[in-house]
Amino acid sequence: MARDEIVALFDETGAVVGSAPRWKVRGENLIHGATGVIVRDSSGRIYVHRRTDTKDVYPGYYDFTAGGVLLAGEDPREAAVREACEELGVADVALRSLGEGFYADEHTRYYGFRFECVYDGPIRHQAEEVAWGAWLTPDDLRAWIEDPDKPFMPDALALLGQFV
Repeated sequence: MARDEIVALFDETGAVVGSAPRWKVRGENLIHGATGVIVRDSSGRIYVHRRTDTKDVYPGYYDFTAGGVLLAGEDPREAAVREACEELGVADVALRSLGEGFYADEHTRYYGFRFECVYDGPIRHQAEEVAWGAWLTPDDLRAWIEDPDKPFMPDALALLGQFV
């Protein structure tokens, strides 16, 4: 992930309003586009991973989605496919839309495009982004989310927690 990537800027309703370098998006907390994909296996388990301690937003937090920012001009579904492949090695899957929504906190603001997929292949972590991962049942994931010693991405909880 390069500081000079050109990221798509959105408004709170999901309209594209421009673009800016990633460093500016992060530095000024500009509203941008982002994707998130819940990866399930055919038995219904969900892949959970811990973000590396070098991530620019919520380092070291747990996440049950693979995702990231939309590049300028990029289709949200194509961005979701790209991010799932980059972060976890998840490829050649059909994505099911789980809708869209706006998220904002003091660290990030974005219009999110959410998906899920079923994947039974090997997981390959992108070393710069993923420190650890495992398959959890939905019940185990809900227990982890309740554990104060396991901080989870607040945006994933807000936008996709209902799908766990």
